[in-house]
Formats: sequence, C-alpha cells, structure tokens
Amino acid sequence: MPDPVLTQSRAEAPRMTVGLNDERVLVKRAQAGGVRAFEALYRIHIERVYGLCLRMTANKSEAEDCTQEAFIQAWTKLGLFRNDSAFGTWLHRIAVNTVLGRIRKSKRDREQMMVVADMVLDPELVGDGENLEDLTRAIDRLPDGARHAFVLHAVYGYSHTETGEMLGIAEGTSKAQVHRARSLLAQQLTQA
Repeated sequence: MPDPVLTQSRAEAPRMTVGLNDERVLVKRAQAGGVRAFEALYRIHIERVYGLCLRMTANKSEAEDCTQEAFIQAWTKLGLFRNDSAFGTWLHRIAVNTVLGRIRKSKRDREQMMVVADMVLDPELVGDGENLEDLTRAIDRLPDGARHAFVLHAVYGYSHTETGEMLGIAEGTSKAQVHRARSLLAQQLTQA
C-alpha cells in the first residue's frame, strides 16, 4: 500500500531545500525504512518531477499520475539507489521512464508538450520574449525524439550522456536530436 505522503497533492507538499549532505542522510534513512525521511525527499523533489512529467505529457492529469507513479517506484526501488549520482538525477530517470512507458502503452497522440515560461533557450530563438506562445506551439510540433531530448537537455540542463541514458539512446543521438530540435524551432519561429 502506498505511503499517504505519496497521495498528497502537490499543493499540500511544501517545497523544501536541503544541502547535498543532508539529502544523502535522508536517502540513507529512507533506505532503512524511514518514512519521514522519504517524505522529506518527496517534498524536496515533487515540483521538479511534476514539471518534467507535465512537459513530457502536456496533460495535467497524466503528469500527476506519472509523478505519483514515479515516487511510488522510487520508494519501492530505493534499495537499488547507490549514491553514484544525485538522488534527483536518479528520480528524474525514474520519472522519464514512467512517462515513456505510459506513452508506449497508450499509443495516443504524443505530439503535445507544455513548455512553461521558466524555460531557458538560446536568446536568438526567442527574440524579444513576446512570442513565448509561438515558441510553445513550435515545440509542440517537434517530433517526439527531438522534443524529448530538447526538454531534457535544454530545459532541464542534463548532459547529452544523461539525456541519452534517460531516453535509451546514444549520446551522439541526443546531440543530433537537440540540434534537430533547435533547427526546426529556428525555422518555425522565423516563419511565424
């Protein structure tokens, strides 16, 4: 049975921040069965995991489901986390895999993606910033592979190696997909 913490809405989970060493302590406590420690990890990471899921699904309900599923998987697989990377990176990989699994299962239109205003892009693509809506629509029209790589690399700042690992593609493919996404965005935005 999932922990009640995992069923809280995002609004009920105030965002927390802790240092890397504090987070490692929380992870160790959670791995030892500490529900309160996992609750703290949940509060620290809930907004970023939800944002990632929302950008990849473009559907609030799907994003909420994926977020909850990712945290449930993290809780059940916590013993497998070895501290080789940051807990947040490991959690994002779980979230990406959760979303991609849902996409594969549902076989529905995957061309939609939300992009929020805090996204960081090359200023040449955005222009004066007044056309964020055009940019959002342009990203919505990107092919799946290019869009997913672009979001992970350009929005979340993951390296091409990390992006490739999360998406199950080679590092070079990640670079090619991000380059393709930027080229397609530049074309779409200059035509708008």
